[in-house]
Amino acid sequence: MAHRFLKLSLVCMAIIASTDLKAQQAPVLWYDSPAEYWEEALPLGNGRLGAMVYGNPVNEEIQLNEETISAGAPYKNYNPETKNYLSEIRQLIFEGKYPEAQTLAGERLLSKNGFGMPYQTAGSLRLRFQDQEGYTNFRRELDLEKAVASTTYTVDGVDYKREVFTSFADQLVIIRLTASQPGKLTFTTALTCPQDVDVTTSGKDAMTMEGVTKGNEFVEGAVRFRTDLKLNVQGGKTSANDSTLVVTRANSATIYLAISTNFINYKDISGDPVKRNKVYLKNAGKNYTKALQAHISEYQKYYNRVSLDLGRTAQADKPTDIRVKEFATANDPHLVALYFQFGRYLLISSSQPGGQPANLQGIWNQKLNPAWKCRYTTNINAEMNYWPAEVTNLPEMHEPFLQMIKELYENGQEAAREMYGCRGWMLHHNTDLWRMNGAVDKAYCGPWPTCNAWFCQHLWDRYLFSGDKNYLAEVYPLMRGACEFYLDFLVREPENNWLVVAPSYSPENSPVVNGKRTFVVVAGTTMDNQMVYDLFYNTIAAAGLMNENTAFTDSLQTVVNNLAPMQVGRWGQLQEWMHDWDNPKDRHRHVSHLYELHPGCGITPQTPELYKAVRKSLELRGDEGTGWSLAWKVLMWARMEDGAHVEKIMKNLFYVVDPMEEMGIRRGGIYPNLFCAHPPFQIDGNLGYSAAVAEILVQSQGEELVLLPALPPSWRNGEATGFIARGNIRVDLKWEGKNVTYTLTPAHDTTLRLRVGEGGVRRYS
Repeated sequence: MAHRFLKLSLVCMAIIASTDLKAQQAPVLWYDSPAEYWEEALPLGNGRLGAMVYGNPVNEEIQLNEETISAGAPYKNYNPETKNYLSEIRQLIFEGKYPEAQTLAGERLLSKNGFGMPYQTAGSLRLRFQDQEGYTNFRRELDLEKAVASTTYTVDGVDYKREVFTSFADQLVIIRLTASQPGKLTFTTALTCPQDVDVTTSGKDAMTMEGVTKGNEFVEGAVRFRTDLKLNVQGGKTSANDSTLVVTRANSATIYLAISTNFINYKDISGDPVKRNKVYLKNAGKNYTKALQAHISEYQKYYNRVSLDLGRTAQADKPTDIRVKEFATANDPHLVALYFQFGRYLLISSSQPGGQPANLQGIWNQKLNPAWKCRYTTNINAEMNYWPAEVTNLPEMHEPFLQMIKELYENGQEAAREMYGCRGWMLHHNTDLWRMNGAVDKAYCGPWPTCNAWFCQHLWDRYLFSGDKNYLAEVYPLMRGACEFYLDFLVREPENNWLVVAPSYSPENSPVVNGKRTFVVVAGTTMDNQMVYDLFYNTIAAAGLMNENTAFTDSLQTVVNNLAPMQVGRWGQLQEWMHDWDNPKDRHRHVSHLYELHPGCGITPQTPELYKAVRKSLELRGDEGTGWSLAWKVLMWARMEDGAHVEKIMKNLFYVVDPMEEMGIRRGGIYPNLFCAHPPFQIDGNLGYSAAVAEILVQSQGEELVLLPALPPSWRNGEATGFIARGNIRVDLKWEGKNVTYTLTPAHDTTLRLRVGEGGVRRYS
């Protein structure tokens, strides 16, 4: 691979080669039968509102979400008694009494007043149609270019169509029902919810559903939520009873749904959902065609920035679920690109500026008590959600996550002081709408106070992509505060006199010691060392740009010089723990100790011993895993510049999970609606996959820009436009065999080292 140092000006630079690809097929998910289960329904969202469309001609359900419907109310859950037992927990660890340390941590470190509040459904809109049972020519689809779900079918010579979208422009869920002949629409409208709700009608064309979320024994539920429905019917007539609206023999109908709560921010729930919905419903009077176009225009300003064309085969003509089932044995490059854009679609739809960040399921959840409470799991999953944001040209989608970090910084200072007696701020492995930061769940995952370091990597990475010093000045106090926490919290371990985090663990794995797994709570895990090193290293760099005093940066450098180093173990692997406890038969889904390969950038071909050890660890850990784990492994093998291995793991990801038979069988995979399976559904697998595809095409860690570093062998031809490299450089690529065209467009003058990788390109010579 040739290295080239390039000076890039604001004028585009290009190397020209000729290539020709087939016209790209529209990115559409489509199916020839209605959804039977939630994991078959099609997702819509505008950041604030979510909808899952089943597409049933007879009994339609559109399941609804609003981003702030959560159990509970503002609360704090850190355990202030921890600081009284911290020295004892550490002493037990350093004496090798790990089970005893873990027991004490469980008793004295975990929260005593709540382990997080679940994100909850807003209920469902249900439409019951008459005389629709004998339908033919059925098709339901989700158009990723327009963010519109549609259902079409024929009954007795009449063509019916439904269009549904969550308007980015008008903040409404809008449903349009039409028939090819007049007077053919007869249906009943209802709103339902598993919460305790009141449903009332007003006149013949309006309906309201409202309720209050529940709490637990520690926190009373206090989120008031409200859905207002407005019905606009052309032709026919409408009537109402206490809880339903009936439409008879209409020509067409449009349903508008406004949903809101009393949530203002994590400390304030004094909002008025009645007033908010009145404002939203003022948009219900717009012409439908204009409302649809306004929605599409608002959405496409994000979506259209990036394109990916890997070609198409006859597989692209089949229903989407069939394509996933046949992926391992069929050539379907279009599905690879479709799934990449589906991830971008989900991020746009669940994370909009000014709103909440995407949680464990983005914004889509049909339950009151979903898996892991649908919170923000911050030992990988919440971070993975935002790995594609910058590189796939969606920096605005990153903003809700960055705002959450600022809010956790605000209340994390109190927790650091009262729980650990430290300056700065901290966060354990989970949080929720209320930005709780106590140690939750159980002793095998709660004692992990290092999440702030991982979050600061996002703050710094955003600067590396944008080059915006005003932004850096805004977030630098958060990076500095995280460092202050570790200046106080790090402790000397007795064997090597290294500075380490204690107590902690390697998410969510446990070592095998004397042939048994009996504890997880330890000190100085490799991931901790890597994250703290990166935090201090990045903060020193940021401090130089912020004119920070040298006394502070000198103190950071002293810590960096005394941190426990990465170590190569007896199997040739990168050790996961400070001691060589790794088990070569370990197939755990987490690969946390390889953090410095990805998302960090400290292990590269320029660190050959560690690079080799990482490869050994990846080989030993295996190519199976849950959905998000497979996405992370694709990213790591992309960093290893091994396109063949990338392709192998992708085939493990692309298989259909039956939602009714998901538990206790093979892990990972994809549901029929392309939601990624843990199982159950976790959106990090979808978003991690999109980041992985970007990493296959463009890498820009360190001071090097690498194009096509890990191209899978089957990606013989392709075109990718609109990707962003660190340094705010737009990258457009086109390749056919070893003929490569690339255009680099920097936002400002810059010098970089460029490498065009062999990752499959030159194999075809």
